[in-house]
Amino acid sequence: MIIVEGKVQGVGFRYSALKKAHELGITGFVKNKEDGTVYFEIEGEPEYLDQFTEWCQRGPAWAMVEKINCHNIPISNFSSFVIR
Repeated sequence: MIIVEGKVQGVGFRYSALKKAHELGITGFVKNKEDGTVYFEIEGEPEYLDQFTEWCQRGPAWAMVEKINCHNIPISNFSSFVIR
């Protein structure tokens, strides 16, 4: 699970994440939370998860990421990556 804080809503974060996840073969989902954060649950090869997490620290051009929190959660066996 990844929670991204900062100016991360209304800047194309979820759609950019969808593109990045497809590039890396990451599965799971992303959604905006009411508190202004972006929330991810992701699965994939460790190397690609690391690359995706690094991307989340920057996000798309208009984002201003202040902080990310990462936590391991049980595997859900997602079949694709979607925006919720």
